[in-house]
Amino acid sequence: MASAAASVQEVLPPLFDSTCLDPPPLFDGTTRLYVFYECPFCQRVWIVRNYKGLQDQIKLVGIELTDKPAWYKEKVYPPNKLPSLEHNGKIIGESMDLIRYVDTNFQGPSLLPDDHEKLKFADEMIAYMDTFTKNVFTSFKGDPVKAAGAEFDYLEVALAKFEDGAFFLGQFSQVDAAFVPFIERFQIYLKEVFKYDIIPGRPRLAAYIEELNKIDAYKQTKCDPNWLIQFYNKQFMK
Repeated sequence: MASAAASVQEVLPPLFDSTCLDPPPLFDGTTRLYVFYECPFCQRVWIVRNYKGLQDQIKLVGIELTDKPAWYKEKVYPPNKLPSLEHNGKIIGESMDLIRYVDTNFQGPSLLPDDHEKLKFADEMIAYMDTFTKNVFTSFKGDPVKAAGAEFDYLEVALAKFEDGAFFLGQFSQVDAAFVPFIERFQIYLKEVFKYDIIPGRPRLAAYIEELNKIDAYKQTKCDPNWLIQFYNKQFMK
């Protein structure tokens, strides 16, 4: 179970953009997670942080994705990408690395089981992540029902691997944190733009999404559907 802190509704700090010339007091011992709230890669790490009840230990710093303040690249993270984590006088990037880092280096419930078979399957699912997202994104310019449908069929089968819970490894894990931001966005966009509902005929996926939406640590990170649809339309409907 997630700690009680995960159920507290957080007030998100405003975004820093290029007009914000003064950064927060950097490298002062405060652990900071730099995110753009609508970014799925940021959401992965944000979910893990919430699930482990680390809202007080890891402070969110909102950064405008397309209009970052100059100090972010100059003083925080030279690759100038999001998310990044300021911890113990250093900066770490890349969302999957950060999921593992936060899970390993901070208190709170572990998001990986001890079971060897589950750990092996976790590696398989993470390895498939890029294929899943690439194929669904590509489907937006082709036949989403056929191309994207095959990917959600894959998830339906994967969700049948373990019977001790609704999630990929039975209980909520790093795998779910990695996949959920994209499943969330794909469900919204496919239904709104292509009138394609990913749920019918996939009872395990339906149960999975239902259980996800009971987790406060995740619900507080969900994207704005209107923002998402406008953003994806600009990206894929040119």
